[in-house]
Amino acid sequence: MRLLLVEDDDQVAETVTAGLTAAGFLVERARDGRDAWFMGDTEPYAAAILDLGLPGLDGLSVLRQWRAAGQRLPVLILNARGDWTERVEGIEAGADDYLPKPFRLEELLARVQALIRRAAGQPAPVLVHGLFRLDTLRQSLSRDGQAIHLSPQEYRLVSYLMQQAGRVVSQQELTEQLYAQNFERDSNSVEVLVGRVRRKLGAKLIQTRRGFGYLIETDDAAPTS
Repeated sequence: MRLLLVEDDDQVAETVTAGLTAAGFLVERARDGRDAWFMGDTEPYAAAILDLGLPGLDGLSVLRQWRAAGQRLPVLILNARGDWTERVEGIEAGADDYLPKPFRLEELLARVQALIRRAAGQPAPVLVHGLFRLDTLRQSLSRDGQAIHLSPQEYRLVSYLMQQAGRVVSQQELTEQLYAQNFERDSNSVEVLVGRVRRKLGAKLIQTRRGFGYLIETDDAAPTS
């Protein structure tokens, strides 16, 4: 899944990007508020991590403009100052969570994952579908207790579809969430990826809706044979 990181401090941005990438996310960075506003307004991200002290346009203004335009992406605010009034301003401006600096990378990751799960209506960190168990904290998948090895890209596909269970996800949406903006994507990249996952997990988990996209059914609607 693609995340937008809005951070002008290169050292913080590099550390956060490395941690989130290791957890299976695709991270795209904006260094100032104006770029952040444009990227968040025009690109489909799973969530945004937004620093408040930005050049060009401050973080609160960016957030207010996103929300005024109807942008609903989950937003986690970062701020070096611990002033409670700024926390209140951030929440009132439409932030979903707030994390003061300095912070532990593990806490940032946990909060981002929780935001994405809640936005998808999946608050639990472990998703269960039949015999399959997806642990979003450990980035692991098992079937009937047996671990299944997935490449990072395969994991992103299964994770995204399981978090969107019951909803048909278009090929375009998957392309946007699974591949970086500057990645040269083949027209059939998603089809090839789905094929690889089906060979590992079986053909029934990910269903195709011709002309619409791909679907993992909710457990109560999943086929039994």
